[in-house]
Amino acid sequence: MSRDIELMAIESQIRAAIRDCVNRTSRKPFRWGGLSGYQQLETIGQILRSLPCREIDTDYLSVLSVWVDQALSSNRSVASDLEETHNWLQRIAECLHYPEQTSPSIDCVTDVTQTVKLPLTSFQVRREMEELLQQFQPDPQQNPAQFALKKKLQKLWYKYGTDLLHCYDIPGLPPDNLKMEAMFSHLRRHQRRISGRKSTAELRNFGQYQVLFLAESEKQLLEQIQQVPITEYKTQRRKLAVSEAPRQQKHRLHHNPVTTIQALVDQHTELLTALELQALKYQLDS
Repeated sequence: MSRDIELMAIESQIRAAIRDCVNRTSRKPFRWGGLSGYQQLETIGQILRSLPCREIDTDYLSVLSVWVDQALSSNRSVASDLEETHNWLQRIAECLHYPEQTSPSIDCVTDVTQTVKLPLTSFQVRREMEELLQQFQPDPQQNPAQFALKKKLQKLWYKYGTDLLHCYDIPGLPPDNLKMEAMFSHLRRHQRRISGRKSTAELRNFGQYQVLFLAESEKQLLEQIQQVPITEYKTQRRKLAVSEAPRQQKHRLHHNPVTTIQALVDQHTELLTALELQALKYQLDS
């Protein structure tokens, strides 16, 4: 018997959410796609396990829950090591006194200390970092990710550390250029989205003004825009909404995975119950 199309569409969105867990992009040093993906998969697994028990041979989400639990179980030790490594990375950032992040994301540094009253000095930062290195003693066999971080940090610190601390002795000079890099990245992403171009080299200086090159004034530009038929405009807007739906769903999944997955599962459960009642009614009538 063929399955319901709407039910299959919901199941497809849940599968897409699971695939997204293993394809999360990374924006190092503070955003780790693998760790975020595992945490997202844990959320999906918890919601699927909370569903009422059904026949595993007939209920698709029950089968999916089994596979998700197997993936979580086989990667739990690695994820635990990565999570602790990420915590140590946050402590390193605190030691360097990076500016506090504005967005309350789990992928960003959220516990950066900004309570020091006196101006920071390179001597103070060096002392805190060396104390942290003394505390950070991971087991290379049990915690390979933490050991790799400690080995790399120790090598970089003793090789370049003294050359990286001058900014703490110069008033007004920030300890990093993360805010400036974030601003440029935001502008480039926006230009790619509105232009459809992969490269932003041509748009870097004149991207927001290129439309005006087709008109001699803003009044003439407005007249050109108003020449577009309203029906054609609405048609293109609908196409844009359809094409943007997957990206918006992924955005919701990344920022609020519990609500997003729970909504999909609730839709699936309601639709499956309605189909079962419809099938039972058909049997009784026949």
